[in-house]
Amino acid sequence: MADVNRRNTYKQDEVLDEPFNFRHLLRAWKYIKKYSSKMIVALLLSAIGGIAALYSPKITKYALDEVVPAGDKALLVKLALLLLGIFIVSIVFTTIRSRIMVKVSQSIIYDIRKDLFAHLQKLPFQYYDDRPHGKILIRVVNYVNSVSDMLSNGLINVVLEIINIIFIIIFMFTTDVKLSIVVMIGVPFLAVFMLWIKNKQRKAWQMVSNKNSNLNAYLQENIVGARITQIFARENENAGIFAKLSDNCRKTWMNALIYTNLVWPGIDTIAVLIRAAIFVVGVILFSKGQETLGTIVAISSYASRFWQPIMNLGNIFNIFINNIAYLERIFETLDEPVTVDDCEGSTDIHDIKGEVEFRNVTFSYEKDKEVLHNVSFKVNPGESVALVGPTGAGKSTIVSLISRFYNLDSGEILIDGQDISKVTLHSLRSQMGIMLQDSFIFSGTIEDNIRYGKLDATSEEIEKASKVVCADSFIKTMSDGYETEVKERGSLLSQGQKQLISFARTLLSDPSILVLDEATSSIDVQTERALQKGLDAMLKGRTSFIIAHRLSTIKNCDKIMYIDHGGIVETGTHDELMAKKGAYYKLYCSQLDEIA
Repeated sequence: MADVNRRNTYKQDEVLDEPFNFRHLLRAWKYIKKYSSKMIVALLLSAIGGIAALYSPKITKYALDEVVPAGDKALLVKLALLLLGIFIVSIVFTTIRSRIMVKVSQSIIYDIRKDLFAHLQKLPFQYYDDRPHGKILIRVVNYVNSVSDMLSNGLINVVLEIINIIFIIIFMFTTDVKLSIVVMIGVPFLAVFMLWIKNKQRKAWQMVSNKNSNLNAYLQENIVGARITQIFARENENAGIFAKLSDNCRKTWMNALIYTNLVWPGIDTIAVLIRAAIFVVGVILFSKGQETLGTIVAISSYASRFWQPIMNLGNIFNIFINNIAYLERIFETLDEPVTVDDCEGSTDIHDIKGEVEFRNVTFSYEKDKEVLHNVSFKVNPGESVALVGPTGAGKSTIVSLISRFYNLDSGEILIDGQDISKVTLHSLRSQMGIMLQDSFIFSGTIEDNIRYGKLDATSEEIEKASKVVCADSFIKTMSDGYETEVKERGSLLSQGQKQLISFARTLLSDPSILVLDEATSSIDVQTERALQKGLDAMLKGRTSFIIAHRLSTIKNCDKIMYIDHGGIVETGTHDELMAKKGAYYKLYCSQLDEIA
């Protein structure tokens, strides 16, 4: 059932029913305004170059109607040089503008990614529990790349092309009114065409965004889980799922391209028809002596220039349509509420002694599905507490709540008498050490991974912590010792080695409260026995919570709590619980039978 649910995750599209609007662009002003001065300079350069180029048809008209008939070769050469000068100015200004906008575009990418990453760091575990990581990754990388050009060059080009259209109309009407009116007749037809295609494009490109997101999510998870795929010989089935997702991407892309490719031909068809009308009307007026050849050529040139910025706006409109869905998703991520955060008036908690108390705590990951119900207990400073019970009973949930990785449905958790919902997260978590069953190793050196627990730690401190947890011996046998580079997720290390490095990292942070969640599950019995002294050193003087399925490892804990059915079934020392012959006794005896 779980596998089916995971596959269905990739078939579900992210639904965004908001209509296309420019509210998202207005919101994006936050990222644009920092570079508005540079963008204005780029806009002015482009505008000056564009306006200068608009004199070319007037110069051509003057040359055809006045200079050529007069046979003034010297003036004709001067006009040719002037046209060349206008062309060079336009090229130079365009080049400078391009360089400015490349820097602006990359700066906007940096700013959006920085904000996205910072926000993702604050989002609660629940956010990552509810969605494939690939769908998060595509927003930070692909979507930001896509929208950056729209927020920089796209907006400038919109303003620039509108300015071009205004000045073209002015130059065109000052050249000839009658033929200019012929050009303007095509505008209503264009407006109707653009309104028709707008909504279809938006929906088509949103669908492309959905399918790409699904594909990326499935691909990312299968790369991470490649070993499991091969272990269970799932290559063919996975390839089939990927082929289907990829085919969905192809189909939606091709469907979107149908509408995208209609924009330019549609505008171009209208432009050709209007230019044909100019020549027809122009020839009629020319035959009556009401127009000159130069005027017809000039208006034809202006008509071509008039439709060019309109076609450019159509292209920009395509970009906006294609990327507005990405912008929506970026803001959707930034709008994701940070449900676990410092409350107003929260204070730091200093020098934790280690008293932990649960008062009527109720918690659920999903609505109406309680994992813990009305749980209460108290742990004194320095006590070691073992949490045992069946899988899914809520053991890991309890230790996650102590670190406030989730908000409670009801009740209170107090540390040293302070409600942890009213203390700052940094002051709380910086004094806690948490060892998980899945020991995560970052890319980098072994020393860097251990130093993650205390960034200002010296090499001597790192080595000392490693010796205590029996990690030093295997580290020194590696090619470069503590400077050995480990790949992503520590692929060059065994699970046991990863856990020992995680032990060293946790010990180095010198936590006041220690959580060991199946922390020795991947370590062999011999190493675990050698590690026991190090564990005793870690536990000494610290309040500790230990989750372990091997009950032999927690016999000496000060308190053992059996968790099941959303609460604490029984609690006591090992001897007390064995004497009760209850749930713990049965679990312990069943393990002895398995060993026997």
